[in-house]
Amino acid sequence: MIKNFPPFHLAFPVKNLLETKTFYINCLGCSIGRTSKEWIDFNFYGHQITAHLSPDSCDLENNNKVDGKNVPVRHFGLILDWDDWHLIKEKLVKNKAKFIVEPYIRFENKPGEQATLFIIDPSFNGIELKSFKDKDMIFAT
Repeated sequence: MIKNFPPFHLAFPVKNLLETKTFYINCLGCSIGRTSKEWIDFNFYGHQITAHLSPDSCDLENNNKVDGKNVPVRHFGLILDWDDWHLIKEKLVKNKAKFIVEPYIRFENKPGEQATLFIIDPSFNGIELKSFKDKDMIFAT
């Protein structure tokens, strides 16, 4: 078992690099790493995510029902500290982010209690930000 969690890398398709750059900087507070005419690296809270220009790969059609809400099958995100999740949620609300799942608490007062929300970027990539009230419950069944 790995003792320290290394930063992850994730590459994903986007339809427009300028819209993507604006969203990830202004909405999520990411900084930019290397760039080219075909891709942009972002610092996503210490993780490297790379937006690759691929307009034909962007859609919002594949969803599953979770708690009665449409959750995009293809999504990524972060598990944040409880207080950080609430701070970022407030920033997203203030910046009028487009929520595809409004912020709410799942499994309230049960093992695995978590705060969660889903937003989408301009290319319909789902982003989930969540926080567990007790981090030891991340993998609770």
